Amino acid sequence: MLKVSEIDVYYGDMQALRNVSLDVNQGEVVSVIGSNGAGKSTLLKTVSGMLRPRAGSISLNGSQISQAPTSKIVESGISHVPEGRQIFPTMTVLENLEMGAQFPRTRKVRRETIEQVFTYFPRLKERLEQKAGTLSGGEQQMLAMGRGLMSLPTLMMLDEPSLGLAPVLVSTIFEIIEQINRQGTAILLIEQNVFHSLKISDRGYVLENGEIALSGAGQELLENPHIRKTYLGL
Repeated sequence: MLKVSEIDVYYGDMQALRNVSLDVNQGEVVSVIGSNGAGKSTLLKTVSGMLRPRAGSISLNGSQISQAPTSKIVESGISHVPEGRQIFPTMTVLENLEMGAQFPRTRKVRRETIEQVFTYFPRLKERLEQKAGTLSGGEQQMLAMGRGLMSLPTLMMLDEPSLGLAPVLVSTIFEIIEQINRQGTAILLIEQNVFHSLKISDRGYVLENGEIALSGAGQELLENPHIRKTYLGL
């Protein structure tokens, strides 16, 4: 489905990703873990077209998207829920959701899609006319994910969805990610919460200093001594 092949990505003269390759197959949950500054967010920004690789290629369902406009990448089936939520604080919950359905294919069915979003996030329905900036942190994360679903993605990329949330909400967010995946949406997940992310993942990659250091099944990585020591403190 998504194939990232040997990409190099730079910020000016500073190389952030080096020879990075990964795959996400249809219906999978794939996690990318690593410390702060390892290049995880850079990877998602490159897939979504916010950054361009200097070398390597990215394809979705066999079509090259390495140099495609971000809007085209979204329209082709990839949604990116960024770190920090990046909602529109002065707009209502409903207006934020509608911003996620900007293409003819998605505008036609946005009422039905909003109702689907409410099945995952019923709290958003209760706050439909409320300004997004007045929501709690957990509700803002739900809204960011709901807006991402409005583009009817086949692949949803989530950057630190549990960041700053209370433990009880962290569990809720991961349960919802699993629900979304069971409905057929593939997930590419960036998470500092290594235990939760690998536990729900079919496969995972470890990104260290801009390079893939390890990869394998989620459970296999959870049992890896390096992962347990470095990322789980065990």
